[in-house]
Amino acid sequence: MAKKQTKTEAQNEMTDAEVDERQLEKDVLLETGSVMKTRGKHGIHCLTIIGQVEGHTLAPQSQKTTKYEHIIPQIISIQEDPEIEGLLVVLNTVGGDVEAGLAIAELISGINKPSASLVLGGGHSIGIPLAVSADRSFIVPTATMTVHPVRHSGMMLGVPQTMSYFEKMQQRITGFVTDHSDITSKRFTELMMKTGEMVLDVGTVLDGRQAVKEGLIDELGGLSDALNYLYKEIESAR
Repeated sequence: MAKKQTKTEAQNEMTDAEVDERQLEKDVLLETGSVMKTRGKHGIHCLTIIGQVEGHTLAPQSQKTTKYEHIIPQIISIQEDPEIEGLLVVLNTVGGDVEAGLAIAELISGINKPSASLVLGGGHSIGIPLAVSADRSFIVPTATMTVHPVRHSGMMLGVPQTMSYFEKMQQRITGFVTDHSDITSKRFTELMMKTGEMVLDVGTVLDGRQAVKEGLIDELGGLSDALNYLYKEIESAR
């Protein structure tokens, strides 16, 4: 009888632990929009970057945002967690804070586990460095990516100094993108400074096929393509 009680108690404890884990995963999903670890063939962490990438300044409450203070600890946890074997970054973003976006992109590129990015809907502005930061980037045909110079809204003081700072920031973005994709610096700058395509702005809007043709994104594909890539990389590493 004692053994049966001990076994039952152990089963109940496991059940309670599973309930706690499911609740934790639910809370993380609601808070950050990310899945801690999939239950498929391999342990894949799904990291979503949606809406506006929020940096040091809070965005209006009416906007969907991805908060960098949520994303950065997740990426560090992904690197350290032995049960997570790969990272899938899903993007549908309008862009946002340049420094926050670059910080996240640098962290993703520094992970030593297989990583893949998938652009759905849009990967605009600072979303481009985020999209190319993974080992392999994918984009669906209907998605778009907007390449344009660094922009600023509001009052500017010391205009020459500010413009010099913008130019240096643009060089950081261009350097990161060209280092992590097949597009050249010259071609990326041409797309960025193109006139006549965007109303009241300079730049280029690329759809999925054009982004691949330009060498900005590695491959045209969807969710299964990105996951298959991760599975192959995980299995080949073993």
